[in-house]
Amino acid sequence: MPGTNLTRDEARERARLLEVEAYEIELDLSGAQEGGTFRSVTRVRFQAREAGESFIDLVAPTVHEVALNGEALDVARVFADSRISLPGLVAGANELLVVADCAYTNTGEGLHRFVDPVDQQAYLYTQFEVPDARRVFASFEQPDLKATFAFTVTAPEGWTVISNSPTPEPSGNRWEFAPTPRISSYITALIVGPYHAVHSTWESADGSRSVPLGVYCRPSLAEFLDADAIFEVTRQGFDWFEEKFDFPYPFEKYDQLFVPEFNAGAMENAGAVTIRDQYVFRSKVTDAAYETRAETILHELAHMWFGDLVTMEWWNDLWLNESFATYTSIACQASAPGSRWPHAWTSFANQMKTWAYRQDQLPSTHPIMAEIRDLDDVLVNFDGITYAKGASVLKQLVAYVGEDEFFRGVRAYFKRHAWGNTRLTDLLGALEETSGRDLSAWSKAWLETAGINVLRPEISTDDSGVITSFAVRQEAPELPEGAKGSPTLRPHRIAIGLYELADGRLTRTDRIELDVDGELTEVPELVGRARPAVVLLNDDDLSYAKVRLDERSLAVVTEHLGGFAESLPRALCWASAWDMTRDGELPTRDYLELVLSGIGRESDIGVVQSLHRQVKLALELYAAPEWRAEGLARWSEAAERYLRSAEPGSDHQLAWARALAATARTDGQLDLLAGLLDGGVTVEGLAVDTELRWALLQRLAAAGRADEAAISAELDRDPTSAGERHAATARAARPTAEAKAEAWAQVVESDKLPNAVQEAVIAGFVQPDQRELLASYTDRYFSALRGVWESRSHEMAQQIAVGLYPTLQVSRETLEATDRWLAEQGEGNAALRRLVTESRSGVERALRAQAADRG
Repeated sequence: MPGTNLTRDEARERARLLEVEAYEIELDLSGAQEGGTFRSVTRVRFQAREAGESFIDLVAPTVHEVALNGEALDVARVFADSRISLPGLVAGANELLVVADCAYTNTGEGLHRFVDPVDQQAYLYTQFEVPDARRVFASFEQPDLKATFAFTVTAPEGWTVISNSPTPEPSGNRWEFAPTPRISSYITALIVGPYHAVHSTWESADGSRSVPLGVYCRPSLAEFLDADAIFEVTRQGFDWFEEKFDFPYPFEKYDQLFVPEFNAGAMENAGAVTIRDQYVFRSKVTDAAYETRAETILHELAHMWFGDLVTMEWWNDLWLNESFATYTSIACQASAPGSRWPHAWTSFANQMKTWAYRQDQLPSTHPIMAEIRDLDDVLVNFDGITYAKGASVLKQLVAYVGEDEFFRGVRAYFKRHAWGNTRLTDLLGALEETSGRDLSAWSKAWLETAGINVLRPEISTDDSGVITSFAVRQEAPELPEGAKGSPTLRPHRIAIGLYELADGRLTRTDRIELDVDGELTEVPELVGRARPAVVLLNDDDLSYAKVRLDERSLAVVTEHLGGFAESLPRALCWASAWDMTRDGELPTRDYLELVLSGIGRESDIGVVQSLHRQVKLALELYAAPEWRAEGLARWSEAAERYLRSAEPGSDHQLAWARALAATARTDGQLDLLAGLLDGGVTVEGLAVDTELRWALLQRLAAAGRADEAAISAELDRDPTSAGERHAATARAARPTAEAKAEAWAQVVESDKLPNAVQEAVIAGFVQPDQRELLASYTDRYFSALRGVWESRSHEMAQQIAVGLYPTLQVSRETLEATDRWLAEQGEGNAALRRLVTESRSGVERALRAQAADRG
């Protein structure tokens, strides 16, 4: 939307001039059931350090009144481009009144309104990060202008109203919340509607403190809400974080609200966390889904301290929030007493770090501590660098300074900066004090540079197999074209694992931990020892680097990857093989062979599901086109074989059923899907429940085996919002020109779809089996893109820019069309250019991988 940007320089000047004290916000949501607009009244008290002028942010269809220090201002003159100018500020105390009509949204930004098709009731929630509190009330929309917030809400009787402060008893249909502590505007929240609630408490170990807990969802999901399991994970997090942080939970209560059509995984609103309601599982899922949900729960809980209690000064330190929450959530899962997921670092290595490695090889790669010039920059910076690479670097920092010293520094940091705003130097200073280490060089190498290193072992042996020399070579590949910065060799704290093979099992016999720095690091401790079957660099995944195996280790791992006794080294080897495939060092057909030879022995269900996704992606994009059909045939045959042989009722059986549903292609395989769907075929132990039924039907629709009548019949069985999304995907997946044109019109030529439905239509539209049918949309994409970006909200435009890019059209022509479009735009909008450039990089990588596979 034009006029909604804010530069860092503007924010810095506003923070220099102003100190905000308190907001009083009145919202009339009594018409929420009908939608449209709502009345918003904001009173804000603030200090000006000197007389002057500034502005406050507001995105609203209509502003009725603006009064500064009791004097009415001309709305037509002061309100423009989503800002209200504030001329004539007096030195000292100022008070502003803004009365406006704000709009409900269906984009997941601001105050989102959703009507549940099951009960036809409206459900509201706010989503304010990065800059969307201004869609609900007038605010100084930047993280370092903290204040207290007191909400008063009028809502339909019988509804629930939740905010950051404890919910008061309503007076009729009016809720008056007590002021919050001093927090940033982006973590304020309101969740309003006839939500279903379950309540409990967390009690401190010594019994001295009790925190009320709440879990909420729509009534139509209440039968699936496993609140006890959610409370269990939450209490483990409270216990672990309070011990590690040595700082009491900083808010009065802790609610977790599972809300519809949420764009992200969750949001750390202070004391009122919103979470996507797909985490209320309607059907059977594997344990990996519960592990992911638990990580999300713990991630948001960690934010109550790191992000909410202590907040970054500006968005260039966003990584301080997200990396810390990611690292501590995984650490809690791995080590909290009673955790179901002590192998959490395996999942991190196989999923989160793979995301980081991909992001770090794009032209848009950036330092962890990114330069954020304005809001457009930060809106596209919630990426694999900010979350996963940052968490990886924190994990290495813990290994470098010691876990006890790290958390002693964190404790000092919280006590020193509670309710304030900080920069990177504040955290590093605390860690230097407790560890006794100078972290300036470490910070410069790891936080202020971009790119990824490669570690390779260099091993020499004598005729009897005794190691005569051992060194670790570090490489710093050139950054992608267009990326800022230069290649950097970094200090790494790593472990080297030595594994022997016996009876098909690979067992670690020794482990050496050391610092690697510079181009070549000798390891004299290994000289004179018998060479093991496998040498694994970065064992235990202490550092952030791509790892390569030496020739002999690779040969053993290729034959026996599933033989590792522990899940983490398996995950590291799987991740290395996948990275080699993406880099064109391992042909896709060889990667397929590796997976087929080892996946049957892989016990970690999260790793199995990652391999399913990666093999499918490799075959669709990285396989030589002339061999692709053969590779897909082999993979779909394997999926059917493993489905039929898996333990009945097991997670592996369900995962293989979904893998087959994603890739079935022969008449026999499609007949199997149809038989499972209509009940004519059964597989012992496999529950063909609601979500699996939709997966089967969507594949049949994409293959031309399910028409509109079949889709409508399934929607009649599942007349829910999830069913509507699944049906939208199935309709867009049909292999006809008419279906594609209808989907394109819904997404690109109209702006009526809600965010979740738009996402579902895009998912159905893009089908790898339909490249020829989709080819004509490349030119249409580039013709429409700029207009879409300028007319839609950020979330909706980003879905289209990324989701409809012609990723499947892997050709020089696609690259040339992209380059022409980029040239025509000039420097234009940096955020949009970044998204398109990232997508272009994917096609370029696929071309290289296809050439490697062909060779």
